Amino acid sequence: MSDELQGRIVQINLSDGGVPKQSVASTQIEKDGLVGDRQNNLKHHGGPDRAVCLWSAEIIQALQAEGHPIAPGDAGENITVTGLDWQQLSPGVRLQLGDHVLLEITDYAQPCRTIARYFKLRRYGRISQKSHPGMSRLYAKVLEDGCVTVGDSIHCSNPAMSYGES
Repeated sequence: MSDELQGRIVQINLSDGGVPKQSVASTQIEKDGLVGDRQNNLKHHGGPDRAVCLWSAEIIQALQAEGHPIAPGDAGENITVTGLDWQQLSPGVRLQLGDHVLLEITDYAQPCRTIARYFKLRRYGRISQKSHPGMSRLYAKVLEDGCVTVGDSIHCSNPAMSYGES
């Protein structure tokens, strides 16, 4: 896997349903998502193509600087990352987390009113990909499962760019 972009995991977040998700030091990621994590609304969250939700610590910090009372895990992301050029990540990009886990980004996560309390004036649309490109959380499917730990490196690649489209 090429090292076009590199970052690291700064927080892993789980919940028994709903937000905020609570921080844990490590967890197992399987095809259906993180062990110990559950979603309340399976119509809009979870499933094999939305098994993992990722978000950028830098985006969270920018939102905090705008006055939004948000912190890692509040928006329901499972993996909070740092050091990646978030605007360069899109469906099809693959992420190697640590030594074992391989994810492929599948979609942008639509903001939901359940996270409104973490936004100034309840304007949770601030993280909509349509109205604010590059601010959205990302969904990913699991290509290879394994354990992840806070501090693990993340290597990104775009198979279409690296190997040509098939």
